[in-house]
Amino acid sequence: MAQPTTINHHRKCHKEANFRKADLLKRVKFYLGITFLILSVVMPLLGFWVAQLDLHIAIKSTIIGLLTLGGPEVFILLSVALLGKEAFEFITGKIRAALHRMKPTGPVSKQRYVIGLVLFLLPLIPTYVMAYTPHLMPDDSPYRLYINIGADVLFVISLFILGGDFWDKLASLFVYDAKAQFPSKSSNQTHS
Repeated sequence: MAQPTTINHHRKCHKEANFRKADLLKRVKFYLGITFLILSVVMPLLGFWVAQLDLHIAIKSTIIGLLTLGGPEVFILLSVALLGKEAFEFITGKIRAALHRMKPTGPVSKQRYVIGLVLFLLPLIPTYVMAYTPHLMPDDSPYRLYINIGADVLFVISLFILGGDFWDKLASLFVYDAKAQFPSKSSNQTHS
């Protein structure tokens, strides 16, 4: 009579071992999927590092192109394959919700709006300098990259300073039927 119990015990141990293996595999797939998702976001940023390497320009261009246009998509597909569609959509939904909460809402003061507009338009200056007077900021200038990064950072900061109403104005640029509604002169005089 001891043998059936031993057989049942072995079956139970075998099932538990299979369950642990399946659980481990599930966790490994999850963490690999998350890793690939993070890499898909980070990969384009590696292009800045590749640009500084002492490689032939054709090799640099190819690597940067793959890091920017091919690699992220491949890693997103791998992430979806490992995580599953539901888990991938859940994670990206959480990320979108967090970014949406960061979006400013409501009106801002006139002073803050003016400061935001200045910061919004300021990044155009280096663009025009590089386009129309390239000798002031040549391609091989070490400051060119830093000026461009600074201009991009100012642009992003300006969007948060300008507030939620400005975000709605920007969004309306991409809606065909959207119309601009200017305040009447009498309401402008009461706010001044």
